[in-house]
Amino acid sequence: MARFTLPRDLYHGKGALEELKNLKGNKAIVVVGGGSMKRFGFLDRVEAYLKEAGIKVKLFEGVEPDPSVETVLRGAEVMREFEPDWIVAIGGGSPIDAAKAMWAFYEYPDVSFDDLCIPFNFPSLRTKAKFCAIPSTSGTATEVTAFSVITDYQKGIKYPLADFNITPDVAIVDPDLAETMPQQLTAYTGMDALTHAVEAYVSTLHCDYTDPLALHAIKMIHNDLAKSYGGDLEARARMHNAQCLAGMAFSNALLGIVHSMAHKTGAAYSGGHIVHGCANAMYLPKVIKFNAKDSEAAKRYGEIARFIGLKGDTDEELVDALITEIRSMNEGLSIPTCIKEYEGGIIDEAEFNDKLATVAELAVGDACTGSNPRQITPAEMEKLLICCYYDTEVDF
Repeated sequence: MARFTLPRDLYHGKGALEELKNLKGNKAIVVVGGGSMKRFGFLDRVEAYLKEAGIKVKLFEGVEPDPSVETVLRGAEVMREFEPDWIVAIGGGSPIDAAKAMWAFYEYPDVSFDDLCIPFNFPSLRTKAKFCAIPSTSGTATEVTAFSVITDYQKGIKYPLADFNITPDVAIVDPDLAETMPQQLTAYTGMDALTHAVEAYVSTLHCDYTDPLALHAIKMIHNDLAKSYGGDLEARARMHNAQCLAGMAFSNALLGIVHSMAHKTGAAYSGGHIVHGCANAMYLPKVIKFNAKDSEAAKRYGEIARFIGLKGDTDEELVDALITEIRSMNEGLSIPTCIKEYEGGIIDEAEFNDKLATVAELAVGDACTGSNPRQITPAEMEKLLICCYYDTEVDF
C-alpha cells in the first residue's frame, strides 16, 4: 500500500492571494522572511485580507535563508504566547519551512528537534492550528509537500524533516508573487524544481499517481525556465505552476541523492553556503550518470529524454542526451558546472577534501538516500562528491 497526500485546498492563478479573505478563524500568525514581501506590498495585502476575514493578525518577520533551529524555537514561543488557530507562511521556501517546524513545537512544546529529524515521526498536528502556505519563489514547492529543511548551524548540517502531518491545509499559488524574483533566484529555484521532478520520476517509490505530475512538470520547466529567466512573465507564471506539480510528485514519491548531497554540502564549509537550487543543478548531471548504471533507472531517464523531445536509439544514448541537455540549461542560466567554480571558488579545496569523508557519510545517511534508484556506499559517495567538485567523469 502507498499513500498520496496533498493540501486540502489549492488556489492558483493571478489574484489567488485574495482567497485569504475566506479563511475561517480567530487569530493568524504570519511568518515571513527578510523583507521582499513587505517591499512589494504583499505582506500588507495578506494582513488586510485576513483582517477582512475578521481574523486578528500577528507578524513573525525576519526568517533567514536556510532557517535555523533557533529561529524555529523562537517562532514557536511567539506562537504559544499568541495562540493562533491559523499559521500563514509567505515567501520563499525558508519562511514556509521554518513555519512548518514552528507548528510542531507550538502544538507540542516538549518535542525535541532530534525527534523531528526521524523521518515520519511527527506527532499529530492540527490540535491548535491549521496551516496556509503562500510561495513567492518557483522552486521548493514546500506549499504542497511533507518536507521542511532546517539547519543546525552548530553542526553545519541541513536536516530534511519529513512527515505527511506538515503538508499544508491550504496552498495559495499566485504568480503575482513570483514576478518579483531576481534573475539568479529564478535560475536556482527553477533547477531545484527540475531536480524534484526528475528525482521523483526515477525514485524507488514512484507510482501511477506521481509519474504524470513529474513528467508534465519536467516538460513545462524545460519549455519555460529559460524564458522565465529572460523576463517573460507568462513563462514565469507557468513555472510557478510547474514547480508546484513537481512538489506534488516528490512529496509522495520522495527524492534521491542529488538532494542528499545538496543538504549535506549546503552548510558544511566555512567559505559560505552553497545555495540549494544551485547545488542541485550542479549535482544532477553527475547523479544521473551514476544512477544510470541501474538498468531500470536508465530506462526511466530515457523516458524523460524522449518526453522532452531528445533523440537517441538506446537508453544509454538517451541518458547522455539528457545529461547534455541539463548541462546546456545550466550554462544558459549562468550556473557553474561544479563546486570548485561556485561563487568564484569560495569552497576551499583543502577544506572540501578534509571534510569529504564526513560529508559523504552524512549524505548517505540523509533521509532522501533511501529512495534513490541505485544504492550507494560512503566510499562511492566520496567519489561522486569529488566528481561534483572538479567536474570529472563519473565512471563507477
